[in-house]
Amino acid sequence: MKTMIPGGATMAETMPNPKMTKSAYSDRVDRERPLDVYPRPMLARSSWINLNGSYDYAITPIDADRPQTYDGKILVPFCVESPLSGVSLPLRPDQKLWYRRMIDAPVRAAEERVILHFEAVDYVADVRINERLIGRHVGGYAPFSFDVTDDLLPGENALVIGVTDPTDTGSQERGKQVLDPKGIWYTATSGIWQTVWMEVVNELRLTALSITPEYDGSDIIVCPTLSRATDAKIVLRVVDGKREVLSVNLVPDEETRVRLPGFKPWSPESPFLYGARIEIRRENRVVDAVKSHFGMRKIDIARDEAGIPRIRLNGKPYFQTGVLDQGYWPDGLLTQPTDQALVDDILTMKNLGFNMLRKHIKMESERWYWHCDRLGMLVWQDMPSGGTGALGKWLGAIRPYAFPHLHLSDRRYGRFGRADARSRTEFQNGLTEMVERLSKHPSIVCWVPFNEAWGQFDAKATAAYVKSLDPTRIVDHASGWYDESGGDLHSIHRYILELKAPRPERERAFVLSEFGGYSRLAEDHVWNPQGSFGYRMYDSKDAITDAYQSLLRGQVLPLIAKGLCATVYTQLSDVELEVNGILTYDRSEIKIDEATVRELNEALKKA
Repeated sequence: MKTMIPGGATMAETMPNPKMTKSAYSDRVDRERPLDVYPRPMLARSSWINLNGSYDYAITPIDADRPQTYDGKILVPFCVESPLSGVSLPLRPDQKLWYRRMIDAPVRAAEERVILHFEAVDYVADVRINERLIGRHVGGYAPFSFDVTDDLLPGENALVIGVTDPTDTGSQERGKQVLDPKGIWYTATSGIWQTVWMEVVNELRLTALSITPEYDGSDIIVCPTLSRATDAKIVLRVVDGKREVLSVNLVPDEETRVRLPGFKPWSPESPFLYGARIEIRRENRVVDAVKSHFGMRKIDIARDEAGIPRIRLNGKPYFQTGVLDQGYWPDGLLTQPTDQALVDDILTMKNLGFNMLRKHIKMESERWYWHCDRLGMLVWQDMPSGGTGALGKWLGAIRPYAFPHLHLSDRRYGRFGRADARSRTEFQNGLTEMVERLSKHPSIVCWVPFNEAWGQFDAKATAAYVKSLDPTRIVDHASGWYDESGGDLHSIHRYILELKAPRPERERAFVLSEFGGYSRLAEDHVWNPQGSFGYRMYDSKDAITDAYQSLLRGQVLPLIAKGLCATVYTQLSDVELEVNGILTYDRSEIKIDEATVRELNEALKKA
């Protein structure tokens, strides 16, 4: 069966099972105000205005003017391709997606400003209020904001957003989004896909806060950034629950070292977070108050008694047993249907004995990282991949698996889809933004700039650059393929073929950053039974459990003595055609025996 949809798209062999356009959370979505939870927990104020909900939408040719009439309603923040949006249509590279809704100008004092926030819009977003263009943002994963104080009229105002997205016809960072989903490549996410919100703030306010732990010295280094220069008083209070631990005055844009004697360390087993309360006081009045948090922990690599490099947490060897987490949902695609859905994914993996998630070529909403902070889950954070074209079967599959010793320089930019210097610059700008924004989270312990050579270039230099931005974390410079001898890890992906340890190194630790991928079709929980993909297919829960146990006991555990420091099993859940998840795509079933997974994870951590 073939179905033609607007824009000339054909949905045929990849059409999903109608039962699989929903997740276990679909019916819990608040249709009036989706994701009605504070979106910025690392810089939290007491009030905010949620602008998620029903918008008018239209899809027009890319060069068309703002539409006078609209095609229907779309539920923001779910992307136009997703079932939860109420639209389920693709956005083609030659089209523009328009959003429109009326917003009320919030009440404010004379010295206050109104800030309009977008947590993520993919890819180019032009934002208008009352037909006036107030700004443009380029990029699919980073939050952005505009001061709209002077653009708002009393009463109702028209907010209009126009979005274009080249998806995989461009070189921009996009992860696994494609216009024609197949195999390990998934449905695109276009337009607004995270929370839209407003806040009323003082014109003198905190705009950024950095709190960096120095574990060995029992210190934190604090640096506040303000909206403008001031002689106002800035006060930091650190709290343990309701008990104040210390209070200190800060200086804008300057680092202040603060001693935290007898601190409580952060770890997955004991994810203790200190609260941080920052106030700006002027003329005996608090003009801005913000809440944040931090954790005291240290991640590094040191050689053991045998001279083998080992990853350490808080000064002790710590084996990381992780899961590849792609952050996709059958109903919301890249957008979580509810906040609890994020929590449950983390807790399910934690209850299975995993202590790490590798967030795979996607940046999440900030709440996901906050949940990892407070629940105790280590995170390896990938940079979403980009570039043009594909490596092809030989360079992109056969050669790196069968002949990993054959080197291919990633300075051959054209081979890796990075011939355009502008795409390399855009990647580095996005990488910088990601590291600077997310480095506040104690849960994140590893940065992954490149995955399997997708858009890879200058990986060794890129690793050094990331270390210059953030020397407190480890870097997996080229996860899986085409190692450039950079970063902190010798990172290997291995499916199907027998697992082997590489030649030992003096400085870099050996990690198995992808393996497994064992697959099972769970009846009534498969996106497309006719086109499913997996590395090794099993027909029952018992069969896949036996195979999983054999792989871990027979091949993975023996590698720890040879230097293996971390594993990343593929993967947390099925995603569209991929059926190699521990969970089904709709998160309704665990496909492998839970007790066996827990037992094996404990064995890994104790080996």
